[in-house]
Amino acid sequence: MFQKVANYCKESYDELVHKVSWPTRKELSSSAVVVLYASLLIALVVFLMDSVFQFVMEDIIYPH
Repeated sequence: MFQKVANYCKESYDELVHKVSWPTRKELSSSAVVVLYASLLIALVVFLMDSVFQFVMEDIIYPH
């Protein structure tokens, strides 16, 4: 049983080191910027939807 686990770990390590194509630092930075902008855009959309929903609920449906 231990031999199977050890063999699996060795094969996984070999695959990660020799077969996986890792991105360059420049590619990684570019991807990170894209993810940051997309996250900010989604956060802005959710904020706007929440604000509109709050306005509708407080001022139109249930006015004080």
